[in-house]
Amino acid sequence: MRILEGIRAVVFDAVGTVMLPNPGASHVYAEVATTHGIAAPDDLGRRLWAQFRIEDQLDRDNHWRTSEARERKRWRNIVNAAIPGSTDELFEELFQHFSKPSAWRVIDEAAAAIARLGLQGLLLGMGSNYDARLRSVVNGTPELQPLAEHLVISSEVGFRKPAGGFFAAVCAEVGCATSEILFVGDDVENDLEGATAAGMRALLVDSPEAWKVIHG
Repeated sequence: MRILEGIRAVVFDAVGTVMLPNPGASHVYAEVATTHGIAAPDDLGRRLWAQFRIEDQLDRDNHWRTSEARERKRWRNIVNAAIPGSTDELFEELFQHFSKPSAWRVIDEAAAAIARLGLQGLLLGMGSNYDARLRSVVNGTPELQPLAEHLVISSEVGFRKPAGGFFAAVCAEVGCATSEILFVGDDVENDLEGATAAGMRALLVDSPEAWKVIHG
């Protein structure tokens, strides 16, 4: 596999690359709202993603700096926008829901790639724009166990992708030069452009077919 020539470590993005909410976020938001006696708006999904983009722009304007407090505020703002009248209790239930391994499913192609690359003796890790909740998800998901030893989370290192500071933390975590790292993700700006700007090799897996580069 030519893409792996000279590569010592493969680091995967999390959401959208190796795992997805199960069921989807909009469905969970609507269900939790109902249990709290709040009617979910018909355009809940549109509201959610519109606020998500607003939060991304705020982080861009702040040079992609982040923290645990910032990530919690980000999701509070998203919940408030998606579910008018949301309460602290509703937010906390949603926030904790996505810390559970059972809230996620591992993408089949990703699970196969992780297993295959592990057998080849490569260092494996995960680099994600998420927060500390990701640790409980990875630690509780058997297919993701090979990534648990080298886990880089934006809220913990202080920068979100595509910031150079995030990818510097990836290098430090796996102990490899940038040219020895393949970063695998599903987002053009955060994963592909961010990793290549840092000097890494990058693979965009935005379709099941894209994984064939690794699977052979």
